[in-house]
Amino acid sequence: MRRRDFVGLTGAALFSAVLQPAPTSQPTDGIEDIAAALVHYPAPADPPIDLTALARAVGDAKSTYQACRYAEVTAMLPGLLRSVRIACATATGDAHHRAHVLSAEAHHVAASILLKQDDKGLAWLAADRSTQAAHDSENPLMIGSSARIITRALMDGKHHRAAINTASGAAQRMDADLARPNDNDLSVYGSLLLSGAVAAAQTSDRHTAVELLDKADQAGRRLGHDGNHMWTAFGPNNVLCHRVNIALTMGDAGTAIDYARRVDIDALPINERKATLLLDTARAFLTWNKHDQALYVLRAAGEIAPEEITARPATLRLVRDLLVTAPITVRRDAREYAESLGVSA
Repeated sequence: MRRRDFVGLTGAALFSAVLQPAPTSQPTDGIEDIAAALVHYPAPADPPIDLTALARAVGDAKSTYQACRYAEVTAMLPGLLRSVRIACATATGDAHHRAHVLSAEAHHVAASILLKQDDKGLAWLAADRSTQAAHDSENPLMIGSSARIITRALMDGKHHRAAINTASGAAQRMDADLARPNDNDLSVYGSLLLSGAVAAAQTSDRHTAVELLDKADQAGRRLGHDGNHMWTAFGPNNVLCHRVNIALTMGDAGTAIDYARRVDIDALPINERKATLLLDTARAFLTWNKHDQALYVLRAAGEIAPEEITARPATLRLVRDLLVTAPITVRRDAREYAESLGVSA
């Protein structure tokens, strides 16, 4: 989808050519295997784990997640989690720290998948494992990065004040060392600020949310582009995406849509971020009683990232809400779309 199309979100024909998402396998099929891997303590391998190959496997899992291929990454994770556990137990010297970096990243992916599946207990366990591994790595940047997933887990559990303190505290610690930051530093720092802003919005703390958003905007301007450094997808457009989400959370759907129109969606580096933006925009349109636009944007999200629609309980609830509240002019299209996803009123 091009920026010139997205700017015209109010047009009813915006996504008239968008295909409905095809059915895909459900990542929930593998959640039990992830649960088993999280609590399993495998015996050390002989020969020891090849950290170069393990780093490639972790990178593949992270990129697959960001491409919204959730069933695929869910299948990867059980073996990967066991491998990083073995690597952390057997590696020595510098390899020991590197193994814990990889463990932090792998558990971060696992927690992200579990959060999308609304599995709060396992998500918290995986997020905590990510944080522990990050601290064991003694890598300040990884410690900051892992604070993002703990913040998300806290928010998902409605522990918003703890989430704000976790994210803003980690950002403050990084800020003390940002005299000459590189792209990774700015990206992790900015992403922490965005996480804190979202948590603040969920407590209706508008002042803190705006303050953290503005600081993140400054970091995005210093970075100067939308990249995917440290797997953050951070940059100026990502900040705008969070403004959309926060305006919607604070009950201002019109402002959310205004921010959405300003986003250069082609500049967003990962499909997960594009789909999240579109889903927030669809929610804003639904709140605004613009059911036709909400349906078109939902279909667009499904074209970019089918499993964001078919495999997420929260998104299927959004489809059901649209179906139940659709006016007669939209009801037939909404019903057909919902039925294609197995959703009923």
